Amino acid sequence: MTTDPDRVATARALLAHLGLTAADLTGSSAPAVPRVAEYLPAVVAAASQGARRTYGSSWRRMVAALGDVRIDAVRASHLEALMRQAAAGARPRRNSRNGRHAGEHLVAAARAFYNRAVADGHLTAVDSPAHRIRKPRRLPNTRRALTPDEVSDINTAARSGGNDIVLDALLLRLHTETACRRAGALALRLIDLDTDHALIRLSEKGGTQRWQPITPMLAGRLNDHARARGAVAPTDALLRYRNGQPATYRRYDLLWARIGRQLPWVAVHGISTHWLRHTTLTWVERHFGYAVARAYAGHTDCRGPATTTYIKADLPAVATALVALTGQPHPLAVAESEQRFPAHDAEAGAAAYRSGTHR
Repeated sequence: MTTDPDRVATARALLAHLGLTAADLTGSSAPAVPRVAEYLPAVVAAASQGARRTYGSSWRRMVAALGDVRIDAVRASHLEALMRQAAAGARPRRNSRNGRHAGEHLVAAARAFYNRAVADGHLTAVDSPAHRIRKPRRLPNTRRALTPDEVSDINTAARSGGNDIVLDALLLRLHTETACRRAGALALRLIDLDTDHALIRLSEKGGTQRWQPITPMLAGRLNDHARARGAVAPTDALLRYRNGQPATYRRYDLLWARIGRQLPWVAVHGISTHWLRHTTLTWVERHFGYAVARAYAGHTDCRGPATTTYIKADLPAVATALVALTGQPHPLAVAESEQRFPAHDAEAGAAAYRSGTHR
Protein backbone atom coordinates (compact mmCIF):
# COMPACT_ATOMS: atom_id res chain seq x y z
CA MET A 1 0.00 0.00 0.00
CA THR A 2 1.37 3.39 -1.01
CA THR A 3 1.55 6.00 1.72
CA ASP A 4 0.18 9.42 0.87
CA PRO A 5 2.85 11.97 1.92
CA ASP A 6 0.22 14.68 2.43
CA ARG A 7 -1.73 12.49 4.82
CA VAL A 8 1.42 11.58 6.73
CA ALA A 9 2.31 15.26 7.07
CA THR A 10 -1.21 16.08 8.27
CA ALA A 11 -1.09 13.25 10.84
CA ARG A 12 2.27 14.38 12.14
CA ALA A 13 1.04 17.96 12.46
CA LEU A 14 -2.01 16.78 14.39
CA LEU A 15 0.08 14.64 16.73
CA ALA A 16 2.45 17.55 17.36
CA HIS A 17 -0.52 19.81 18.11
CA LEU A 18 -1.77 17.26 20.67
CA GLY A 19 1.68 16.81 22.15
CA LEU A 20 1.82 13.16 21.11
CA THR A 21 4.09 10.95 19.04
CA ALA A 22 3.42 7.84 17.02
CA ALA A 23 4.77 5.75 19.90
CA ASP A 24 1.97 7.02 22.12
CA LEU A 25 -0.59 5.40 19.81
CA THR A 26 0.97 1.94 19.82
CA GLY A 27 0.19 1.14 23.43
CA SER A 28 3.85 0.57 24.09
CA SER A 29 4.86 0.02 27.71
CA ALA A 30 7.97 2.17 27.28
CA PRO A 31 8.33 4.89 29.92
CA ALA A 32 6.79 8.25 29.09
CA VAL A 33 9.10 10.82 27.59
CA PRO A 34 9.74 13.50 30.27
CA ARG A 35 9.24 17.20 29.90
CA VAL A 36 12.20 19.57 29.92
CA ALA A 37 11.71 20.68 33.53
CA GLU A 38 11.23 17.09 34.71
CA TYR A 39 14.36 15.85 32.98
CA LEU A 40 16.79 18.64 33.89
CA PRO A 41 17.59 17.28 37.41
CA ALA A 42 18.86 14.06 35.81
CA VAL A 43 21.04 16.07 33.42
CA VAL A 44 22.46 18.17 36.24
CA ALA A 45 23.14 15.13 38.43
CA ALA A 46 25.12 13.46 35.63
CA ALA A 47 27.09 16.59 34.69
CA SER A 48 30.53 17.49 35.98
CA GLN A 49 31.03 20.46 38.28
CA GLY A 50 32.53 22.44 35.41
CA ALA A 51 29.59 21.68 33.12
CA ARG A 52 27.11 22.71 35.81
CA ARG A 53 28.94 26.00 36.28
CA THR A 54 29.21 26.68 32.54
CA TYR A 55 25.77 25.54 31.40
CA GLY A 56 23.67 26.18 34.51
CA SER A 57 22.26 29.54 33.44
CA SER A 58 21.46 28.24 29.95
CA TRP A 59 19.68 25.19 31.34
CA ARG A 60 17.61 27.44 33.58
CA ARG A 61 16.71 29.53 30.54
CA MET A 62 15.56 26.38 28.74
CA VAL A 63 13.35 25.41 31.67
CA ALA A 64 11.84 28.89 31.92
CA ALA A 65 10.86 28.87 28.24
CA LEU A 66 10.25 25.18 27.53
CA GLY A 67 9.77 23.56 30.91
CA ASP A 68 6.32 22.10 30.13
CA VAL A 69 7.31 20.82 26.68
CA ARG A 70 8.26 17.18 26.22
CA ILE A 71 11.91 16.84 25.27
CA ASP A 72 11.01 15.10 22.01
CA ALA A 73 8.61 17.92 21.09
CA VAL A 74 11.21 20.70 21.32
CA ARG A 75 12.09 22.06 17.89
CA ALA A 76 15.34 23.49 16.60
CA SER A 77 13.57 26.80 16.08
CA HIS A 78 12.71 26.92 19.81
CA LEU A 79 16.35 26.55 20.78
CA GLU A 80 17.56 28.94 18.12
CA ALA A 81 15.17 31.58 19.46
CA LEU A 82 16.61 31.03 22.94
CA MET A 83 20.11 31.39 21.50
CA ARG A 84 19.20 34.77 19.99
CA GLN A 85 17.63 35.90 23.27
CA ALA A 86 20.71 34.85 25.24
CA ALA A 87 23.00 36.77 22.89
CA ALA A 88 20.80 39.87 22.95
CA GLY A 89 20.44 39.88 26.73
CA ALA A 90 24.04 39.07 27.65
CA ARG A 91 25.51 41.34 30.28
CA PRO A 92 28.39 43.46 28.98
CA ARG A 93 31.72 42.31 30.42
CA ARG A 94 35.33 43.31 30.02
CA ASN A 95 35.83 40.55 27.42
CA SER A 96 32.34 40.75 25.89
CA ARG A 97 31.93 39.87 22.18
CA ASN A 98 28.40 41.25 21.60
CA GLY A 99 26.78 38.26 23.26
CA ARG A 100 28.37 35.66 20.98
CA HIS A 101 29.68 33.68 23.95
CA ALA A 102 26.23 33.63 25.57
CA GLY A 103 24.66 32.31 22.38
CA GLU A 104 27.40 29.73 21.97
CA HIS A 105 26.95 28.57 25.56
CA LEU A 106 23.20 28.17 25.04
CA VAL A 107 23.74 25.87 22.06
CA ALA A 108 26.45 23.90 23.89
CA ALA A 109 24.18 23.55 26.95
CA ALA A 110 21.29 22.34 24.78
CA ARG A 111 23.56 19.78 23.12
CA ALA A 112 24.76 18.54 26.51
CA PHE A 113 21.11 18.25 27.60
CA TYR A 114 20.17 16.20 24.54
CA ASN A 115 23.32 14.09 24.63
CA ARG A 116 22.12 12.87 28.02
CA ALA A 117 18.60 12.30 26.66
CA VAL A 118 20.01 10.20 23.82
CA ALA A 119 22.20 8.24 26.24
CA ASP A 120 19.13 7.53 28.42
CA GLY A 121 17.20 6.25 25.42
CA HIS A 122 14.50 8.93 25.34
CA LEU A 123 15.24 9.70 21.68
CA THR A 124 17.80 8.94 19.00
CA ALA A 125 20.73 11.10 18.00
CA VAL A 126 19.08 12.13 14.75
CA ASP A 127 16.07 13.42 16.69
CA SER A 128 18.09 15.90 18.77
CA PRO A 129 16.98 19.45 17.91
CA ALA A 130 20.09 20.93 19.55
CA HIS A 131 22.39 19.31 17.01
CA ARG A 132 20.53 20.89 14.09
CA ILE A 133 21.57 24.39 15.16
CA ARG A 134 24.83 25.94 14.06
CA LYS A 135 26.85 27.50 16.84
CA PRO A 136 27.79 31.15 16.36
CA ARG A 137 31.13 31.26 14.59
CA ARG A 138 33.86 31.81 17.14
CA LEU A 139 35.81 34.99 16.45
CA PRO A 140 39.63 35.04 16.52
CA ASN A 141 41.00 35.22 20.04
CA THR A 142 42.14 38.71 21.05
CA ARG A 143 44.44 37.49 23.82
CA ARG A 144 48.17 37.90 23.35
CA ALA A 145 51.36 37.54 25.31
CA LEU A 146 51.98 40.50 27.60
CA THR A 147 55.27 42.36 27.43
CA PRO A 148 57.68 42.24 30.39
CA ASP A 149 56.85 45.87 31.21
CA GLU A 150 53.12 45.11 31.19
CA VAL A 151 53.59 42.15 33.52
CA SER A 152 55.71 44.31 35.83
CA ASP A 153 53.07 47.05 35.89
CA ILE A 154 50.33 44.52 36.68
CA ASN A 155 52.29 43.06 39.59
CA THR A 156 53.08 46.54 40.92
CA ALA A 157 49.41 47.50 40.79
CA ALA A 158 48.39 44.28 42.55
CA ARG A 159 50.78 45.01 45.41
CA SER A 160 49.73 48.64 45.81
CA GLY A 161 46.27 48.16 47.27
CA GLY A 162 43.46 45.79 48.01
CA ASN A 163 42.42 44.03 51.18
CA ASP A 164 44.64 40.95 50.72
CA ILE A 165 47.89 41.81 48.95
CA VAL A 166 49.51 38.53 50.02
CA LEU A 167 46.89 36.37 48.32
CA ASP A 168 46.83 38.56 45.21
CA ALA A 169 50.61 38.43 44.83
CA LEU A 170 50.61 34.64 45.27
CA LEU A 171 47.91 34.22 42.61
CA LEU A 172 49.79 36.28 40.04
CA ARG A 173 53.11 34.56 40.78
CA LEU A 174 51.52 31.09 40.66
CA HIS A 175 49.85 31.70 37.29
CA THR A 176 52.94 33.33 35.83
CA GLU A 177 55.22 30.45 36.82
CA THR A 178 52.90 27.58 35.92
CA ALA A 179 50.54 28.99 33.25
CA CYS A 180 47.80 27.05 35.05
CA ARG A 181 44.10 27.79 34.74
CA ARG A 182 42.04 29.33 37.54
CA ALA A 183 40.28 26.03 38.27
CA GLY A 184 43.64 24.31 38.70
CA ALA A 185 44.86 26.92 41.15
CA LEU A 186 41.69 26.93 43.24
CA ALA A 187 41.64 23.13 43.41
CA LEU A 188 45.09 22.95 45.02
CA ARG A 189 45.23 21.26 48.42
CA LEU A 190 48.02 20.76 50.95
CA ILE A 191 48.54 17.25 49.64
CA ASP A 192 49.12 18.68 46.14
CA LEU A 193 52.21 20.63 47.27
CA ASP A 194 55.59 18.87 47.27
CA THR A 195 58.03 21.32 48.82
CA ASP A 196 60.95 18.85 48.65
CA HIS A 197 60.82 18.66 44.85
CA ALA A 198 59.16 22.08 44.30
CA LEU A 199 56.11 20.63 42.53
CA ILE A 200 52.36 21.14 42.63
CA ARG A 201 49.74 18.69 41.40
CA LEU A 202 47.27 20.44 39.11
CA SER A 203 43.77 19.07 38.49
CA GLU A 204 42.32 20.77 35.43
CA LYS A 205 40.06 20.35 32.40
CA GLY A 206 38.70 16.92 31.61
CA GLY A 207 39.73 15.50 34.99
CA THR A 208 43.41 15.58 34.03
CA GLN A 209 46.14 15.70 36.67
CA ARG A 210 49.79 16.56 36.33
CA TRP A 211 52.75 17.59 38.45
CA GLN A 212 54.02 21.04 37.56
CA PRO A 213 57.38 22.50 38.65
CA ILE A 214 57.41 25.74 40.63
CA THR A 215 60.31 27.61 42.13
CA PRO A 216 61.36 26.51 45.65
CA MET A 217 60.67 30.08 46.77
CA LEU A 218 57.04 29.88 45.63
CA ALA A 219 56.66 26.39 47.11
CA GLY A 220 57.78 27.68 50.50
CA ARG A 221 55.51 30.71 50.36
CA LEU A 222 52.49 28.65 49.37
CA ASN A 223 53.12 26.30 52.27
CA ASP A 224 53.54 29.16 54.74
CA HIS A 225 50.45 30.91 53.39
CA ALA A 226 48.22 27.84 53.70
CA ARG A 227 49.33 26.90 57.21
CA ALA A 228 49.19 30.46 58.51
CA ARG A 229 45.56 30.64 57.35
CA GLY A 230 44.39 27.43 58.94
CA ALA A 231 45.17 24.63 56.50
CA VAL A 232 45.92 21.49 58.52
CA ALA A 233 44.43 18.40 56.88
CA PRO A 234 45.96 17.10 53.62
CA THR A 235 42.74 17.90 51.76
CA ASP A 236 42.52 21.50 53.00
CA ALA A 237 42.65 24.19 50.30
CA LEU A 238 46.04 25.76 49.65
CA LEU A 239 44.88 29.24 48.62
CA ARG A 240 42.87 30.89 51.39
CA TYR A 241 41.34 34.18 52.45
CA ARG A 242 42.49 35.90 55.62
CA ASN A 243 39.47 34.48 57.47
CA GLY A 244 40.65 30.96 56.63
CA GLN A 245 38.02 30.23 53.97
CA PRO A 246 39.19 28.77 50.62
CA ALA A 247 39.67 31.32 47.84
CA THR A 248 37.06 31.39 45.07
CA TYR A 249 36.67 32.70 41.53
CA ARG A 250 35.35 35.91 43.04
CA ARG A 251 38.89 36.80 44.13
CA TYR A 252 40.06 36.90 40.52
CA ASP A 253 37.17 39.17 39.52
CA LEU A 254 37.96 41.62 42.31
CA LEU A 255 41.69 41.51 41.59
CA TRP A 256 41.40 42.36 37.90
CA ALA A 257 38.72 44.98 38.50
CA ARG A 258 41.07 46.68 40.98
CA ILE A 259 44.05 46.45 38.63
CA GLY A 260 41.89 47.83 35.82
CA ARG A 261 41.05 50.90 37.87
CA GLN A 262 44.76 51.61 38.38
CA LEU A 263 45.82 50.64 34.85
CA PRO A 264 43.09 51.70 32.39
CA TRP A 265 44.62 49.71 29.53
CA VAL A 266 43.99 46.50 31.52
CA ALA A 267 40.26 47.27 31.58
CA VAL A 268 40.19 48.44 27.95
CA HIS A 269 41.70 45.18 26.65
CA GLY A 270 39.83 42.94 29.09
CA ILE A 271 43.03 41.45 30.44
CA SER A 272 42.48 38.52 32.78
CA THR A 273 44.37 35.66 34.40
CA HIS A 274 44.27 33.67 31.16
CA TRP A 275 46.50 36.32 29.54
CA LEU A 276 49.24 35.24 31.94
CA ARG A 277 48.87 31.71 30.57
CA HIS A 278 49.32 33.05 27.04
CA THR A 279 52.34 35.07 28.15
CA THR A 280 54.20 32.22 29.83
CA LEU A 281 53.45 29.61 27.18
CA THR A 282 54.45 31.95 24.35
CA TRP A 283 57.79 32.60 26.04
CA VAL A 284 58.39 28.88 26.63
CA GLU A 285 57.53 28.01 23.02
CA ARG A 286 59.84 30.69 21.64
CA HIS A 287 62.79 29.56 23.75
CA PHE A 288 62.26 25.80 24.22
CA GLY A 289 60.04 24.71 21.34
CA TYR A 290 56.58 23.32 20.86
CA ALA A 291 57.02 20.04 22.77
CA VAL A 292 58.08 21.74 26.01
CA ALA A 293 55.36 24.40 25.66
CA ARG A 294 52.75 21.67 25.17
CA ALA A 295 53.90 19.83 28.29
CA TYR A 296 54.14 23.11 30.22
CA ALA A 297 50.51 23.85 29.30
CA GLY A 298 49.32 20.40 30.33
CA HIS A 299 47.86 19.65 26.92
CA THR A 300 47.21 15.93 26.62
CA ASP A 301 44.95 15.76 23.55
CA CYS A 302 46.04 13.71 20.55
CA ARG A 303 45.12 16.26 17.91
CA GLY A 304 47.86 17.58 15.67
CA PRO A 305 50.53 16.11 13.42
CA ALA A 306 51.86 12.61 14.03
CA THR A 307 55.22 14.10 15.03
CA THR A 308 53.74 15.00 18.42
CA THR A 309 53.90 11.27 19.23
CA TYR A 310 57.70 11.48 19.30
CA ILE A 311 58.42 14.92 20.71
CA LYS A 312 56.89 14.62 24.17
CA ALA A 313 58.66 16.63 26.85
CA ASP A 314 59.14 15.27 30.36
CA LEU A 315 59.09 16.90 33.79
CA PRO A 316 62.83 17.79 33.84
CA ALA A 317 62.38 19.61 30.52
CA VAL A 318 59.56 21.69 31.98
CA ALA A 319 61.62 22.39 35.09
CA THR A 320 64.52 23.52 32.90
CA ALA A 321 62.24 25.97 31.09
CA LEU A 322 61.04 27.26 34.47
CA VAL A 323 64.64 27.92 35.53
CA ALA A 324 65.23 29.98 32.41
CA LEU A 325 61.93 31.81 32.88
CA THR A 326 62.44 32.76 36.53
CA GLY A 327 66.23 32.74 36.92
CA GLN A 328 65.87 30.52 39.99
CA PRO A 329 67.18 26.96 40.41
CA HIS A 330 64.99 23.88 40.46
CA PRO A 331 65.96 20.42 41.76
CA LEU A 332 64.62 18.62 38.67
CA ALA A 333 66.12 20.90 36.03
CA VAL A 334 68.53 19.36 33.54
CA ALA A 335 72.08 20.68 33.67
CA GLU A 336 73.25 22.51 30.55
CA SER A 337 75.85 19.83 29.82
CA GLU A 338 73.11 17.19 29.81
CA GLN A 339 71.04 19.13 27.27
CA ARG A 340 73.64 18.86 24.50
CA PHE A 341 73.21 16.24 21.83
CA PRO A 342 75.95 13.59 22.22
CA ALA A 343 77.81 14.80 19.15
CA HIS A 344 80.98 12.89 19.98
CA ASP A 345 79.06 9.60 19.83
CA ALA A 346 77.53 10.57 16.50
CA GLU A 347 80.94 11.49 15.11
CA ALA A 348 82.41 8.21 16.35
CA GLY A 349 79.61 6.29 14.69
CA ALA A 350 80.14 8.13 11.39
CA ALA A 351 83.88 7.44 11.51
CA ALA A 352 83.24 3.76 12.18
CA TYR A 353 80.85 3.60 9.25
CA ARG A 354 83.41 5.18 6.91
CA SER A 355 86.14 2.80 8.06
CA GLY A 356 83.94 -0.23 7.82
CA THR A 357 84.40 -1.24 11.48
CA HIS A 358 80.64 -1.14 12.02
CA ARG A 359 80.27 -4.46 10.23
